[in-house]
Amino acid sequence: MITVSGLLQIKGNAVWTVSSDATILDALRCLKEKDVGALVVVDADQMVGIISERDFVRSIAETGNCLIDAPVRNLMTQDVITVAPDQTIEACMQLMTAHKVRHLPVMHEDHLVGLISIGDVVKEIISSKESLIDNLENYITGRGYGH
Repeated sequence: MITVSGLLQIKGNAVWTVSSDATILDALRCLKEKDVGALVVVDADQMVGIISERDFVRSIAETGNCLIDAPVRNLMTQDVITVAPDQTIEACMQLMTAHKVRHLPVMHEDHLVGLISIGDVVKEIISSKESLIDNLENYITGRGYGH
């Protein structure tokens, strides 16, 4: 069973951040430039929230306005669900499903060390299942095993 730490070794641990004072437009530009769906909101080296594409869409739907000059703090999610490097990706999938989130910051001893998305988790689960199927097929047919 692969852990979050193992997943970060595969995908990398780059985390794109924005301050809570940044404008919504700045955050949107960063999302586009980095081709990501969420940014971790960090002030004074501490995670204070997360802002995702969904947050922007919900805000526009609720207010009928796109307040691009408003600060990120107005839209960010403050109660962030996080995971530790030693958690399994299966546990992450359960958390994401239960809480209806698509991104999980990875924290180690109160430090942000990565960010995983639902896409990362699903891709790794599929890869792991395909590998298991290949191994079982090889075992059944005798390929790769000495007789």
